[in-house]
Amino acid sequence: MLDALEIAAEPNRRRLLHLLADHEQSVGELAAHFTVSRSAVSQHLLLLEQAALVSARKVGRNRYYKLNPEGMARLRELVEQFWTHELDLLAADAASLARDRPAPPQHHAT
Repeated sequence: MLDALEIAAEPNRRRLLHLLADHEQSVGELAAHFTVSRSAVSQHLLLLEQAALVSARKVGRNRYYKLNPEGMARLRELVEQFWTHELDLLAADAASLARDRPAPPQHHAT
């Protein structure tokens, strides 16, 4: 299975996910929001579909895409795990720096 976090990180694919957040759309509707070709948008959508972030249905010659709730939930979990781990590392680094920092000089009242 493709790495959903890596797939979703690409700016055009992130934008597609944002556009699909409200409702299902055709490739043509989605492509209207981009300066890249409709074919390039289709390739991005294919990757998103392979990563299970979107699903597609075909009606005649048109394909309609929508977010895949299960795939998006898995992506959310991946992001939360990543940030939890990264924040744990950051907190450990901050604690280490605070521990190693010399104490500020104390001023005594005379």
